[in-house]
Amino acid sequence: MREQENMRLKDKVALVTGGATGIGLAVARQFSEEGAKVVICGRTEERLRDAVKKMSDVGEVHFFVVDVSARAQVDALITKIIGQFGRIDILVNNAGVNVVQRAMDQLTPESWDYIMEVNSTGSFNLAYAVLPHMRVRKEGVIISISSIAGCRPSDLGGAAYSASKHAMTAFTKTISLEEGRRGIRATVISPGEVDTPLLEVRPVPVSEEHRAQILQSEDVAAAVLFVAKLPPRAHVLELIIKPTAQAFT
Repeated sequence: MREQENMRLKDKVALVTGGATGIGLAVARQFSEEGAKVVICGRTEERLRDAVKKMSDVGEVHFFVVDVSARAQVDALITKIIGQFGRIDILVNNAGVNVVQRAMDQLTPESWDYIMEVNSTGSFNLAYAVLPHMRVRKEGVIISISSIAGCRPSDLGGAAYSASKHAMTAFTKTISLEEGRRGIRATVISPGEVDTPLLEVRPVPVSEEHRAQILQSEDVAAAVLFVAKLPPRAHVLELIIKPTAQAFT
């Protein structure tokens, strides 16, 4: 592990939602390697425990079982983190879901509600709970992991997922507009296809060859780390990262 004095995030407190697998796990690892005190949260205790074990070699990582769509649980989480660490410097809104039956002729109202509540309302719940603490300190970074489906409609992602990510993108940019004068920076990172557990709920199975050609979780985590390490005077509003071969128009 690198010397502590060379770590750009030394002693920063970072909260990563959906931190047990995929992009969230990769972000947590890279943050921890940079000296941050990292808290990950998710809905499954076993996965969170396994994630912390995987990162036992890099630094200080803690976990809490939380459903981000449940506002009372989120409020309790933020209270616990502030009580234990005194602050939250970085929030990474990464928790996200989709369903197999995502085309409009298959999508159910229950699936729509589920996707919107986690992807969109979940992001609101975390930001709403964290922002008062950041305002007092007049600094903080909120990074939302949206999607290319949040930049333009995607039949691959489906109607509900696209709508949820558009909402997440607009919400994060509005935070930037309103809170920038208080020293709070909000950034949207919109990845293209990424090899994460979300591929398991694709309507058509994804081949190993295709998985190897698309983004890996650590690629997106590197973009998150870049944004988080910028000095307070510098702000990236939006960053799109995609596989080299994936078209974007």
